[in-house]
Amino acid sequence: MEQQKLPNVTIALVLGIISFLCCFCSSGLGGVIMSGIALFLTSKDAKTYQQNPENYSNFSQLKTAKTVAIIGLVIGALTLLYTIYQIQQMGGIDGYMEKVQEAMEEFGLEAE
Repeated sequence: MEQQKLPNVTIALVLGIISFLCCFCSSGLGGVIMSGIALFLTSKDAKTYQQNPENYSNFSQLKTAKTVAIIGLVIGALTLLYTIYQIQQMGGIDGYMEKVQEAMEEFGLEAE
C-alpha cells in the first residue's frame, strides 16, 4: 500500500510560520491565535498518525510544524503580555488611546 501524507501538516506549518511573523507585526494576539490553530491541527494529525503509522510518510514535517507553532505561541504570549504591560504603564487604555491620537496627529492623520 502506498503511503499518504497527513492532511493538515502543510497548513499547520504555514500557520506556524505566520504566527511567528504576527508576533512582530501586532500585539502578539495574532501569533497566539494562529499558533493555537496550528497546534490543534498538529494534534489532530498526530492522532491520525498514531492509529496507522505505516500509512503516513510525513511525520517529521508534523513534528517540525508543531515545534514552529510552539515557538510562535511562546513568543506571541510574551509579546501580548508585554503589550498589556505597556498599556498599563501609559495609564490604561485611555492613556494608550491618547498616545495613538498624538502619533496620528504627528503624522497628519485624522482619527475618525
